[in-house]
Amino acid sequence: MRPLDLLTALFVALVWGLNFVVIKLGLAELPPLLFSALRFTVAALPWIFFVGGPQAPWRIILSIGLFLGLLKFSALFIGMDLGMPAGLASLTLQAQAFFTVLFAAVWLKERPTPRHLIGMAVAFGGLALIALDFGAAPQSLAGLGLVVLAAAFWGIANLFMKEARGVNALNLIVWVSLVPPLPLLLASLALDGPEAVSAALIGLDWTGVGAVLYIGLGATIVGFGLWGRLLRRYPAAVVAPFSLLVPIFGMSSGALLLGEPLSPLRIAAAGLVLAGLAILVLPAGALTPQRKETPEGSRAS
Repeated sequence: MRPLDLLTALFVALVWGLNFVVIKLGLAELPPLLFSALRFTVAALPWIFFVGGPQAPWRIILSIGLFLGLLKFSALFIGMDLGMPAGLASLTLQAQAFFTVLFAAVWLKERPTPRHLIGMAVAFGGLALIALDFGAAPQSLAGLGLVVLAAAFWGIANLFMKEARGVNALNLIVWVSLVPPLPLLLASLALDGPEAVSAALIGLDWTGVGAVLYIGLGATIVGFGLWGRLLRRYPAAVVAPFSLLVPIFGMSSGALLLGEPLSPLRIAAAGLVLAGLAILVLPAGALTPQRKETPEGSRAS
């Protein structure tokens, strides 16, 4: 990978990791469903007039919009609003990789390999440690459960994104972003009430505006645009491992910027989840020591 592209991959992972800290800041200003509606509005408009017509079938766009845009982000934002720390949310959400394998096995009949099963077992051990760290606090456990549910919705969305293989990533995410805003706004009006929604919009300060712009423009338009360009230039096996840095940046920024504690139990949980992800994401050859070539007629020491 060229140095500039390497820096680009690191930059995208950093932007996506910081995204969870920004979500926490935005949730202090806006109800979660309204916040998500504004985020997708900024990601869709006015960019939809510049990316060209949809390259994927409407069935795919609507399905991804439902599971990724409407359901995943609703569960994630509400879970974080209930108290799920930003750093742990960035880590827990990576369970999407394991849910993708599970759902692909059920619906696409893609049989998981022993490596997949080992990676899933290791990572879910890490999620169990996170639940243990929360103890018996009902609100915290509810937040954790919703973020795990968000990861499951993401896993379903990944199956539809798989059908859109070959479609420009930026074109796809912009058209997908057109789907959730209205349903999310209606849900916020129904659950939070018109008065709470109007009060939040009228009282929106620069922190809230900045959070919406960062997530809608930075994490979505810039992030997916650059990530899609990297995937067009390099094999997925070269680009995908950089996603392992997202929870690292997420947990470290949560600790540095929000003062979230990094207890030994949470560090151990992060290690297990990242190890499980590495087993799934990294090329098989990267996980086993390479055998040295020896001259003909000689023996390896």
